[in-house]
Amino acid sequence: MTPDNDPLTHLDWPFMEPKHRLLACELEAWARDLRIPQLEDHQPSRETVDSACRQLVKALGDAGFLRLCVDLGGGSDSRLDTRSICIAREIFARHHALMDFAFAMQGLGSGAISLVGTALQRSLYLKDVAAGKRIAAFALSEPDAGSDVGAMQCTAERIGESFVLNGEKTWISNGGIADFYVVFARTPGSQRSNGISAFIIDAGTPGFEVAERIDVISPHPLARLSFKGCRVPEAQLLGEEGGGFKLAMQTLDIFRTSVAAAGLGFARSAMNEALYRANTRKIFGSTLGSLQLVQSKIAQMACSIDSSALQVYRAAWLKDQGKRVTREAAMAKLVATESAQIVIDQAVQIFGGEGVRVGSKVEQLYRDIRALRIYEGATEVQEVIIATDVLRSAQRANQASVSEVCA
Repeated sequence: MTPDNDPLTHLDWPFMEPKHRLLACELEAWARDLRIPQLEDHQPSRETVDSACRQLVKALGDAGFLRLCVDLGGGSDSRLDTRSICIAREIFARHHALMDFAFAMQGLGSGAISLVGTALQRSLYLKDVAAGKRIAAFALSEPDAGSDVGAMQCTAERIGESFVLNGEKTWISNGGIADFYVVFARTPGSQRSNGISAFIIDAGTPGFEVAERIDVISPHPLARLSFKGCRVPEAQLLGEEGGGFKLAMQTLDIFRTSVAAAGLGFARSAMNEALYRANTRKIFGSTLGSLQLVQSKIAQMACSIDSSALQVYRAAWLKDQGKRVTREAAMAKLVATESAQIVIDQAVQIFGGEGVRVGSKVEQLYRDIRALRIYEGATEVQEVIIATDVLRSAQRANQASVSEVCA
């Protein structure tokens, strides 16, 4: 559908540098011209979705865009430009949910290797991830350990120079098509965040299998994984033994703001559809957009989108300045994903019956947005993170004198 006058105007904000606008224009042109027939299927089979994701990863690698979310340099998240990642996810989400998914999961799935991988691990995996030759997956969640990572039950017992994994992971994106998985498991007998380690496990490793493929309302590769006596050499340990919880949080910290950017992209897409509908749909002798109630919705949608964009790129900018962004990233994810849900719902309402027709863009967006309010920390978890940080800051402020605060 015809987009609004300039969907890139926010790239002129002080948060951005000239390189970001150039990148956005390049991404926009590429996404607009990309042709993958499977993406046109409104009710795709699992095989169709798997094939589309594989093609998207290869296309993203061939275009060089996966280098935005993979650190080929030296093991520090400061090498990853968060604003660039967010710009990419916003643009890709505006075009198609699977395009965003394929890009994001290459970053999240290999993020721990970017952060703490050895030189050998980096050379074996990251170059292929950036080139789109290997598909990555991030395996943290379990049947009884989603938001509560400390409840993890999957174990990794050291036996000589190997680790033996037993347990399950579930809701694993790219499950079933990934070439390798970054898996988090705990030392038997350890509790909560203590004793958790991370491992790189290649698909096909004996004792590891994809136990179940999971279908959801916005189709993408998703699976439950099973580990039964799965032996991996010590060389596949990521970072320090027992340092997995911190590593998982560091990885999520990089990409949580980008989830908000994807929500922003979905909202912009819905807004574009709603504007076209409001300007072209004839009703009562005029256009739908002439009705004040519709204008009210358009105004609310526009305000929500700009508010979300400000939250997203403030958090991304702060991250790129080396600042701690726990609160700001949580705020961005909460505001952008919740607002996007409302914006898309309003777009469906503007379309009326056509808005719930299978195959319409707003119907697809209605399904696409829902998961973003859950994964990488549900909205309720973000509220706890924000409130905890605000309360802690207030306590520190109360303990400090005004002169100390202003010094």
